[in-house]
Amino acid sequence: MIKQPPYLKKGDKIAIVCPAKKLPKPIDAAIETLKAWGLEVVLGQTLTSTYHQFAGTDELRAADLQHYLDDPSIKAIIAARGGYGTIRIIDRLDFSAFEQNPKWLIGFSDITILLSHALATLNTQSIHGQMPYTFDSSTPEALDSLRKALFGEEISYTYQSEFTNCEGTAEGILIGGNLSLLIAVEGSVSEMDYEGKILFLEDVGEHEYSIDRMMRLLKRNGKLAQLKGLIVGAFNEISEETIPFGQTPEEIILELVKDYGYPVCFNFPTGHIDDNRAMILGKNVSLQVAKHNVQFKFL
Repeated sequence: MIKQPPYLKKGDKIAIVCPAKKLPKPIDAAIETLKAWGLEVVLGQTLTSTYHQFAGTDELRAADLQHYLDDPSIKAIIAARGGYGTIRIIDRLDFSAFEQNPKWLIGFSDITILLSHALATLNTQSIHGQMPYTFDSSTPEALDSLRKALFGEEISYTYQSEFTNCEGTAEGILIGGNLSLLIAVEGSVSEMDYEGKILFLEDVGEHEYSIDRMMRLLKRNGKLAQLKGLIVGAFNEISEETIPFGQTPEEIILELVKDYGYPVCFNFPTGHIDDNRAMILGKNVSLQVAKHNVQFKFL
């Protein structure tokens, strides 16, 4: 049975930490947004720390996150930003107190490592969603979806896909996140179970050949064949190549999964985009996919 951390209520404390890259700008407006939601905001030491490109040394970043994992008064921990670095500290963390008192872990991009670890090793839900660093560019819908996810309100998304989908309906547990980071945890204790799940994927700044290679790894190890459905989010800021690869990320993915028969939707509002909607990992969802219309709902 997958554990759901208690939903937040007004007056609860949320901690902001930097498990990866350092903050290049203030996040004052994001802090005010969280306060406007009725939350008490606690700031980690890593928000002002710096060590090369990281928000402090590995030791400091691990200790900062550990402090709030252990603190029973903290009901949620949100990463201020992603970047790179969570994989360097994940094995330093002790989740025994967290396991006794689960709390929401929130972030996306590099934070996929932490979210995947929580589901794989602790069987606990977490939230793939906007982080304080991206609050100022976020759509109101994306921010509100994060608030709803934290406070336990009903969430559903309906949108039109530009790329032609593989039609069908599915219901199952939601897993996924940043493709590069999911590949980075393959074969480790942090790797999620793909069997019978609905997977969502997104990535940023990758070459098309790199996306092709990562997707083929998932296909070769049987992960893609085991799914009930596939949600393809934003694959943006694609690195240009001297000789064109010849396929877009959507075309690459479609070629690899079209014969499985489950629903596949494209252009889903998740990823390194302004409209990065909250996705609750480990939660049961329903997916209805028509040629260009998609309905998604948390059950």
